[in-house]
Amino acid sequence: MQRGAPEPGPQEFDRVLSSMCTDPHPEARAAAERFLATNPGDPGTYETVAALERDAVDLLGSVAGLPDPSGYVTSGGTEANLQAIRIARNRARGRTDAPNAVVPESAHFSFTKAADVLGVELRRAPLSDRRADPAAVAELIDGDTVAVVGVAGSTEYGRVDPIPRLAALAEDAGALFHADAAWGGFALPFTDYDWDFGDAPVDTMTIDPHKLGQAPVPAGGLLTRSPDLLDELAVDAPYLDSPSQVSLTGTRSGAGVAGAVAAMEALWPEGYRAEYERAMALAEWLAAELRDRGVRVVDPTLPLVAADLAEGSVDRLRAAGWRLATTAAGELRVVVMPHVTRDALSSFLSDLDAL
Repeated sequence: MQRGAPEPGPQEFDRVLSSMCTDPHPEARAAAERFLATNPGDPGTYETVAALERDAVDLLGSVAGLPDPSGYVTSGGTEANLQAIRIARNRARGRTDAPNAVVPESAHFSFTKAADVLGVELRRAPLSDRRADPAAVAELIDGDTVAVVGVAGSTEYGRVDPIPRLAALAEDAGALFHADAAWGGFALPFTDYDWDFGDAPVDTMTIDPHKLGQAPVPAGGLLTRSPDLLDELAVDAPYLDSPSQVSLTGTRSGAGVAGAVAAMEALWPEGYRAEYERAMALAEWLAAELRDRGVRVVDPTLPLVAADLAEGSVDRLRAAGWRLATTAAGELRVVVMPHVTRDALSSFLSDLDAL
């Protein structure tokens, strides 16, 4: 920044419609500030934040239906997904020299990164109605498959894969089953979907407090059904008081840990339930408004609306100041996060009408 130039202000969220992060809960923001200089990667020195991380994992287990969870607070969904594939690869050592992971076409691009870093072949199964097709997944599983992945709240359309059926395929193949609920995990407890550890033999899960959990960034989450799975990640940490470390990064954000705990303590479960109901009603309202304008809309199943606007519309709306993203097919994505209000969407529709 040029000396003397005014400092930029904080991000304003009133025109942000496609992000899966949001303005943190006030208690989470305050807790994060108190723990800015702490590092849960060094639990011997930073005992308080290390204890808070155990609380965070317990709270995430409550959200995800896992009574005695293991895990840790990650930098986000990418790290958690990579670590899940790493667990799968490591636990299969001696069984295969050519490990592969089977994921649906809707899987987040972080799995492409994970496969590249870990030397695991990534096999992408076709979808059926924007969800994983178990028959297509089964065709790709073989004796070298170390992991099967299901998505619980896909990035593009908010769809929830048939998690129990996919988990059963993984179990039959002796592979790890990973559920990616990075975004959907804080909405799904209030739906009828089968998605969590209580619904299926899920081994590992990604679930991010810094998305619908309303924690500050960075605060992702990796949960494992048992501590022996987490042990697959352990490396010696000889100069720390703890004998080993399982996280991918060494120094980590104590602010994210403290903020995640504060958000979950303030909102779980009723605050999250109220937000899900508000957001889902708003998503359905927006979808109806767009249909009334002759726009083809993908029916929302979680609070995410995808719509096929006229060519060039998204670019013109961006030029008007709206922060928007699209699906791979070019459809507008509106993610109804806690900061997205009826007034904001009404203003957005007015700008759309003006086009």
